Amino acid sequence: MCGIAAVSGVPEAAKLVFLSLYSLQHRGQEAAGIVSVDGAGVRSRVHKGTGLVSDAFDGTDLEDMEGDLAVGHIRYSTAGGAGLHNAQPLLVRYSEGDLSLAHNGNLTNAHELRSRLVGEGALFQSTIDSEVIVHLIARSRREGVDAQIDDALSQLQGAFSLLLTVGDTLYAARDPHGFRPLVLGIKDGGVVVASETCALEILGAQYLRDIAPGEVLRIHGGEITALRPLVPNGPPAPCVFELVYFARPDSKLWGQSVDRARRSFGRQLALEQPAEADCVISVPDSANSAALGFSEASGIPFELGLIRNHYVGRTFIEPSQAGRDFKVRLKYSPVREVLAGKRVVVIDDSLVRGTTSQGLVALLREAGAKEVHFRLASPPVRNPCYYGIDMPTRGELIASRMSTDEIREHLGVDSLGYLSLEGMLESVEEAGPFCAACFSGEYPTPLADVDRGYAVATGCD
Repeated sequence: MCGIAAVSGVPEAAKLVFLSLYSLQHRGQEAAGIVSVDGAGVRSRVHKGTGLVSDAFDGTDLEDMEGDLAVGHIRYSTAGGAGLHNAQPLLVRYSEGDLSLAHNGNLTNAHELRSRLVGEGALFQSTIDSEVIVHLIARSRREGVDAQIDDALSQLQGAFSLLLTVGDTLYAARDPHGFRPLVLGIKDGGVVVASETCALEILGAQYLRDIAPGEVLRIHGGEITALRPLVPNGPPAPCVFELVYFARPDSKLWGQSVDRARRSFGRQLALEQPAEADCVISVPDSANSAALGFSEASGIPFELGLIRNHYVGRTFIEPSQAGRDFKVRLKYSPVREVLAGKRVVVIDDSLVRGTTSQGLVALLREAGAKEVHFRLASPPVRNPCYYGIDMPTRGELIASRMSTDEIREHLGVDSLGYLSLEGMLESVEEAGPFCAACFSGEYPTPLADVDRGYAVATGCD
């Protein structure tokens, strides 16, 4: 999973993109980068660094990044691996001017395309699937930039929300299924494009609309032109896991408030998986809204039973005795006065591997919880995601190898309950239909690389 943002037609665009990336930091913490384009579109500058946005840029990095066009990217490294050589935006010299690209999503035919391009003599500088798109554009035999971009994007399968600059022109596009979000806004006569509406809010930009699945826009200054849309190979299928976990609760995706969606999940969960308890607590922060919804529907009071430490980074010191428990203690602290002697309903957004949850339950027991009832505001995750969410292999997914009773015993909880797939989708049916492949196993696109036996990284570039 990654975050992308661009500003066109506003002075000091790079500084505005920098602020947008701050608000998208939850979408990636491995690397950050910005490409700026001067007013004439003659010269592009790039700056990239590893770590958080605040690590990648200091007070002087943006001073030389002049111009009213800029594009930025924050990376969660799964596809292609970590390292600055895989950080985005990519910047290359192209026959029509400097070309930069920022990509959120995963291509499911990247290996197939890459093999063909290498056979034709293409030289790759990174291991990420996004670089395939650059080569397809550069090698297209169509006339003109618009046609070459159309030619390249028409060959892609899988998930891609893209921001490209060619000279002083910005292009924005979503794949025909619309797996990953991309929103459009305006500010001071210019245009802002970003992964989520929270990146518009921080700039004081006005939200216009979502970029539609398959839509391709050309943006020059403040002027927006719709190009030929990409041919759909099925209905739209935005990722429901964005609403379950990934997007920020103050964002609005596909016309749906993320906070309201999660509250709906929690209310439905209370109806489907009730529990007799003294209080409801959340696993902060992504489950806060669902826990409030569960409390509203059940009548069980919501309490702050766990406090999350927001200042925990990566640690290189880990006790050999129980590294997992140490990480849980580093991240979460129980409020003993809330938990001691109480029957507690714990709401989490999802259960993937189950390792953190097991340590968390032990922490609650240690704090004096009399009973622990674990509730998940989504169905069992049994299948990998090939569209840009960091899901492990099927064998690592706890729900793919254990029954609900086995998971309950493994976690050490008194009861365990999941929101049903039907209940989840009905809770947000006005914004659907959705891709729920990680829950259902029904993938809406061909998986060309998987079908050919190639290992496909299950994460975002």
